[in-house]
Amino acid sequence: MAISEEFQAHLLQGVTTLCRAWAVVRKDGTTYGFTDHDTDLDFEGLRFKADTGLSASALAQSTGLSVDNTEALGALSAAAITEEDIRAGRFDGADVRCWLVNWAQVEQRVLVFKGSFGEIIRVSGGFRAELRGLTEQLNQPQGRVYQSGCSAVLGDGGCGFQTLQPGFYTEIAVERVEKGKIFTFDALSEFDDRWFERGRFTVLSGAAEGLVGVVKNDRLSASGRVVELWEDLRAEIATGDRVRLEAGCDRRAETCRLKFDNFLNFRGFPHVPGEDWLARYPVQSGDYDGGSLQGSGST
Repeated sequence: MAISEEFQAHLLQGVTTLCRAWAVVRKDGTTYGFTDHDTDLDFEGLRFKADTGLSASALAQSTGLSVDNTEALGALSAAAITEEDIRAGRFDGADVRCWLVNWAQVEQRVLVFKGSFGEIIRVSGGFRAELRGLTEQLNQPQGRVYQSGCSAVLGDGGCGFQTLQPGFYTEIAVERVEKGKIFTFDALSEFDDRWFERGRFTVLSGAAEGLVGVVKNDRLSASGRVVELWEDLRAEIATGDRVRLEAGCDRRAETCRLKFDNFLNFRGFPHVPGEDWLARYPVQSGDYDGGSLQGSGST
């Protein structure tokens, strides 16, 4: 991290005018600026507010590929970070940058941390957030898995399928909701039964706008359609709020070919023998000539 000569000279003085400043960018693009100084600061095109109460323990940083981590402590306030936003997960995975700043001359500063929020815990009157460094991304499994199911996520770069095209999504107003995760629609019969199962459920308006869930069950009957999420979105969804439902994929080769016509991008190995092959044993009626087992009638 490069430090200007002027800032280095300031640091070598017996008395300094230093503070920390934080920029937090949520995944939805909302940006916040905080400082532990007693007045607001302006730089990097942001205003870093002094009345939000965000601070941090000493940064635990190291060389090499080990994961940097520390904690940020903050107070909940209506003007900045609210309890409702934390409970709804809006700050999960948010990008974080931290500067050491000469508040008397803000052009004298150095970036001392860049990473993201990890686990966020609510405490009395505030919150505690784990900070994860850039090397956290290296602490992930790499490479492909040799399995029959597709390893891609519907719509990502490996899959390449565009879910927001006619016939594969719909936008509709919420009619009835139970427990924050079970939604009933009277008129949504143009899609087959279980069409949205394992698909994305995105809230487009209301208090939960921008939050995304995954569909667990999608059942169509004569009385309407019932869509259930794996878990509630931790924010209130009211009647009349707009939501978007996207088709789901169970990652089977048949689904990729027949439902999405996207088998050329299938990222699995559909012909790999399953675990049942290990449990097979010879029988008199079986045909064990090294050929295909399909239609052989062996058990």
